[in-house]
Amino acid sequence: MERALAVIRNDSEQTQSLIREAGELAAGVDADLSLLHVLPEEEYEEIMSSRLETKGKSFPLDEAEMEAEHFATQVGHRALENVDIEYEVLGTVGREEHAILDVAEELECDHLFISGRRRSPSGKALFGDLTQRILLNFDGRVTVQLHEEE
Repeated sequence: MERALAVIRNDSEQTQSLIREAGELAAGVDADLSLLHVLPEEEYEEIMSSRLETKGKSFPLDEAEMEAEHFATQVGHRALENVDIEYEVLGTVGREEHAILDVAEELECDHLFISGRRRSPSGKALFGDLTQRILLNFDGRVTVQLHEEE
């Protein structure tokens, strides 16, 4: 591992654990580590609509990306406070799969860390599965931490 990307999908204990593991592994092999939070396109559009209705203000894309980066910074700080590693934090807006893969390619990452939910085969078929699509489309190693579907 030379360059790792850890995806922050939420602020759960599972995500904290995944980020900590990514940090410890990257520190152990002296690899670069980047943390990424993607604000899903649908969520961005919902926030934009809500702000227009309630405040009469829009939600500029650059502001949304700054909020996504801020979220990643907060989660990363808590998860990595006891890990001796420097890392970069990124935030973006878009379709999660494409954004994750684009950032990983742009940074030339060779390892990706992502959390996922345990789902039944029919659940995967009906709703799709981001983690599965990342596994199939990322050209490198992927560490997946699974947790129970809620």
